[in-house]
Order: sequence, then structure tokens, then C-alpha cells
Amino acid sequence: MTRVKNGLYYGGLWAISLIFFAPIAWIVLASFKTRSDILAIPPKLIFTPTLENYLDLFNRQSLFLQIGNSILLSLGAVIIAVLVSFLAAFCFSRFKPKGTDFLMFLLLSIRMLPGPAVILPVFLMYVAFGWKDSHLWLMLFYAMFSIPFSVWILKGFLDGVSTRFDETGIVNGGSWFHVIFKVVLPQVRPGLIAAFIFNLIFVWNEFLFNFIIGGVTTQNIPYALAVGTYSDGGVNWTFISAMTTIYLLVPVTFIYIFQKYLLVGMTFGTVRGEV
Repeated sequence: MTRVKNGLYYGGLWAISLIFFAPIAWIVLASFKTRSDILAIPPKLIFTPTLENYLDLFNRQSLFLQIGNSILLSLGAVIIAVLVSFLAAFCFSRFKPKGTDFLMFLLLSIRMLPGPAVILPVFLMYVAFGWKDSHLWLMLFYAMFSIPFSVWILKGFLDGVSTRFDETGIVNGGSWFHVIFKVVLPQVRPGLIAAFIFNLIFVWNEFLFNFIIGGVTTQNIPYALAVGTYSDGGVNWTFISAMTTIYLLVPVTFIYIFQKYLLVGMTFGTVRGEV
């Protein structure tokens, strides 16, 4: 009976996984098909692979600009967000200022605001100050949106680190800078990596703000996908499939390498000792 239950359980998991994986598999396979093969009815499962879609994609002058912008904006925003979040979480965890619970709730509430709710005032502010289509100011905006959730993750990890480490560092003549970055920071490395990956995925996938407060010089891959979806012949499936496959490489690679840290991050450090 136990074997039957296990078989049904794992069979169900595989079925659900296949349902979620099917669209990704379709788009990756489509990137190696011609347009006629992609639109064939019934769908062609056996076809002659071609790299023509990728050759056409890499011949686009804007491709490397868009990939470079995605990498620059993602890494820049996430590094800023994780550094600021770590320092803020350290203050909340160690010094416990008055109203900490309310401030933590307020931080998370800001992160839960839907993008369309804030896009108009943000757009007007960026236009008024001349910040539109600027890598720096778009990067800082992404960092601002990434900080609240990161503070929550890192505070959970920091609460799990004994204050004896801090006290020992101070007693031995170390400065707070030494305690924070040399003593405490290595203890919460899994949390830092988890926050980094979560924020990287958010910024890498972001389209709305890049489209509204960005511009020609800051356009990223989601921007390119949205603008290049249609061509004279209708939906440009060859471009979409090839671009999406390249687009998926970065988050999939990071998630595969650091998946155990993501699991720990989702539990807010409660299983910290398992990493």
C-alpha cells in the first residue's frame, strides 16, 4: 500500500512538473525551428534543427545593448539593494529601535504595492528632475523596490546569529565595521545569496518601469521582447523563441547553482543550519 501511495505521489509531482515545464520546452524547441515548422498544424515533434533564428537575432544591432542593459541594471540594483538591506536588517535585529514591528510591516507593505499604482507619480517625478532614461536612476529605483523584501529575509538570518559574536568582536578591540562585515556577514552568507537571487530575478524580469521611466538607452530584454513581438507578417515567433531562450539562461543558471540557498531564503533562515 505504501508503494502505491508513493507511486501516486511521485507520479502526481511529475505530472504537475511536466505541465509547468511544457511551455518552456515548447519555446526552447521553437527557437530551433523555422517559422513554418512553428506554425505547423499538427505541431511537428520531429523537425530539422536550425540556428537561423539565433543568427538573425545576433545580427540585430540592439541585441547586445539590451543584454548589456539587463546585466548592468540587474547586478547594479541588486548589489545596492543587498548591501543597504543587510545594514538595515542588522540595525533592526541588533538595536531593535522603537516601532521595529511597525517599520517591518511598513517595509513589506511598500513592496506589495502593485507597479501600476505608483507608475504615474514616479514617471512625473523622473520627468521633472530629468532622471528619465538614465541607467543610474533606473538602477536606484529597482534597488528601492528590492530592499523591503531583502530586509525581511536578512533580518530572519541575523536574528539566528548570536549576539555573542558581536560582543566578542567589540571586547577584542574590533570596530563596528569589523563586527558587521568580518564577523556577522559571513554567518549570514546563505541569506545574502538568497536575497541576491530573489532580487536578481525580479529586476531581470521587470518590464513596466523600464518601458515607462527608461528609454532607448536603457531598454532591457523584456522591453525588446515586447517591442519586437509583432512584425509585418504577424507575431514574430522566431524572434520571440530565440530571444526568450537566451533570456531564460541567466535566471535558470543562477537558480540551478544556488537552489539550496533559495530554499533557505523562503523559510527566512529557520533551517539555516542545513546549508
